[in-house]
Amino acid sequence: MAKASVDLNDLPYADGDFYGFEQMLTERERDRLQEVRDFLDKEVRPIAVDCWNRAEFPMDLIPKLAEIDLVSPVRRQGYSNLFAGLVHAEFTRADSSIATFMGVHDGLFTGSIEALASEEQKQQWLPDIYSLKKIGAFGLTEPLGGSDVAGGTRTTARREGGNWILNGAKRWIGNATFSDWVVVYARDVEDNQVKGFLVDTATEGYAASRIENKISLRTVQNADITLTDVVVPDEYKLANANSFRDTNKVLKVTRLSVAWQAVGQQLAAFDVARRYSIERLQFGRQLASFQLVQSQLVQMLGNTVASMSMMVRLSQLEDEGNAKDEQSALAKAFTTARMRETVAIGRSLMGGNGIVADYEMAKIFADAEAIYSYEGTHEINTLVTGRAITGISAIV
Repeated sequence: MAKASVDLNDLPYADGDFYGFEQMLTERERDRLQEVRDFLDKEVRPIAVDCWNRAEFPMDLIPKLAEIDLVSPVRRQGYSNLFAGLVHAEFTRADSSIATFMGVHDGLFTGSIEALASEEQKQQWLPDIYSLKKIGAFGLTEPLGGSDVAGGTRTTARREGGNWILNGAKRWIGNATFSDWVVVYARDVEDNQVKGFLVDTATEGYAASRIENKISLRTVQNADITLTDVVVPDEYKLANANSFRDTNKVLKVTRLSVAWQAVGQQLAAFDVARRYSIERLQFGRQLASFQLVQSQLVQMLGNTVASMSMMVRLSQLEDEGNAKDEQSALAKAFTTARMRETVAIGRSLMGGNGIVADYEMAKIFADAEAIYSYEGTHEINTLVTGRAITGISAIV
């Protein structure tokens, strides 16, 4: 296509941070965030579209991710939740699939160990988890259980001597085709409570098969898991995972992370749409010179800034220890709805090129659908918020 010559880095607000939220970070955090951006520009962005097209995970990226050392930035490294959120947004901005890999390993899997394991278990397991020597997955969703899994977990755990016997199935489990460990949540047949177990994926009776033909997050290796009389020693039962209320401690924090993904996805769409509109010539003029195109870009930016504003405040509340479940639920519902609108505007702005992965926007558009759905659907998070403001539950 014909292009106008312009250095996008010289544009005002080149980083998309229209209100300067990054200035709220400490100098140490800003330097670290720039280090992350440089890493993503070098190691992730150049391979993202090709991996997505082939639906293959770049296994050689894992040692590089280990080297940059980003697992558990808040609990282990002492960074703020705002910093952690902006990092997750930047990962998503570079590639939603790699961000999801990190979200599964760091947020859901590592978060389960940090929140629900005993101190002895943490000392034994976390060093290899932090260093990515052991890759983790998170097994909660089931073939017949999604939004209702809190009270409808069908996977069972039966105590037998010094072991637990697990039977059942899990679905949509990210990383599970190649992970070393997976935290499996199963219903104890004795007391009917959902409990957590660390399962070695080499254990007899454990099987994972990749889910094929996805249109979203194609690089992520989601799997169907089957558990057939899987024996888990009692010392691998998470000591503090004894009910779904315990599981929800993990989900509250990771729901916040997914809302940050919605911010990153909008930043990605804005980046691509702005670049395209400046470089693309139509009727002998830059596409960006048309009023309707500028209106679309401003709408995309407005959605992004509104989402980021909510997330900045929620991250502050999390740092203070005052964030509530319903606040995470509202953030996930609101930011993903704005994200859906933003990526749709970006795809439309690019016309026919917007449906070709080579131009990036098609990938961004498709990946948004998974972010919209996981970690609680828009509808469920809306009802969680509705329950908080009315005192009445509309969830069956």
